Amino acid sequence: MEMPVTVRKLASVCTMGASASALEKEIGLEQFPVDEHYFGLVNFGNTCYCNSVLQALYFCRPFREKVLAYKVQPCKKESLLTCLSDLFNSITTQKKKVGVIPPKKFISQLRKENELFDNYMQQDAHEFLNYLLNTIADLLQDERKQEKQNGKLQNRSIESHKGEKVDLTWVHEIFQGTLTNETRCLNCEAVSSKDEDFLDLSVDVEQNTSITHCLREFSNTETLCSEYKYYCEQCGSKQEAQKSGPNRGHYITIVKSHGFWLLFDDDIVEKIDVQAIEEFYGLTSDSSKNSESGYILFYQSRD
Repeated sequence: MEMPVTVRKLASVCTMGASASALEKEIGLEQFPVDEHYFGLVNFGNTCYCNSVLQALYFCRPFREKVLAYKVQPCKKESLLTCLSDLFNSITTQKKKVGVIPPKKFISQLRKENELFDNYMQQDAHEFLNYLLNTIADLLQDERKQEKQNGKLQNRSIESHKGEKVDLTWVHEIFQGTLTNETRCLNCEAVSSKDEDFLDLSVDVEQNTSITHCLREFSNTETLCSEYKYYCEQCGSKQEAQKSGPNRGHYITIVKSHGFWLLFDDDIVEKIDVQAIEEFYGLTSDSSKNSESGYILFYQSRD
């Protein structure tokens, strides 16, 4: 499974398409993956936040396959998903193995649909990722609802933790998880639990640690006291309790594809050594280097 990582950097210098032939030579014709393409994306004025996320999602193979499959469906109204499908299809059908593609149509649609991105200011990659995934999920749910009304689709809805009927889409199947928060009253020992669905988790990642360690730190017990006391239904009052349970800069993406690592910096694509990953994984005590740490990490769960 490819492992995309979106990283923030202070600055970079880009030269259009200069890395194309160099990348092919570095990988080697015999080792270049069959039916794979490594294309940079043109920056349309501080759109690296968008480019980095698109590269990470492209190399999330289950997501790529679903987006490409969407293109072959009957005529669809132009949306972020149709534009994303066109972009992914444009990459996969290129005769060349490497190069640069301008995601102009996607950026135009993004700015048309959301005024937050309708400018030339730097935006937060995490906010954009959440917006994109939720927008696609909403679009798929609306289409499914319409198909049900037309009698073309069977009911595949499930009951959410709020008791509402929610249609599962392939966005949920790929990214969604469930987080259970348990709160124990320190007065009466009563325990209440709450399930929340999520598409991503905001986890502090430190250098020289594993993702397992970071998740354990994330789920450490937290004591609720003083003005943060928990209202216990059983006690009928607030009690002390124990609970477990945006950045800007220049964004690049690091991807593990077919056994080797690639760095995507807008229109530049470079092959890097595995040792270089340590420079981007986790925060250090040196505040001057914090802007070059991994910001969005994609992992696949094991069975």
